[in-house]
Amino acid sequence: MNQQKEAAARINCYRCKHFYVTWDSRFPRGCKAFGFKTGELPSAVVLKSSGQPCMNYVEKANGLKKDGR
Repeated sequence: MNQQKEAAARINCYRCKHFYVTWDSRFPRGCKAFGFKTGELPSAVVLKSSGQPCMNYVEKANGLKKDGR
């Protein structure tokens, strides 16, 4: 596996702001940036489809409110 594919394999969609849970049992994961639902991690689908790692990955904010909670 080349370095580019290894980097894509490490993309953690659960930490991406575009990732969401669809609650559709057939396609439980989704990507808002690309507009699709899937049974796999969206980054894996992007890699398979385009041969390139996901270029829309944006890490989520830490989720803390301004007062630290």
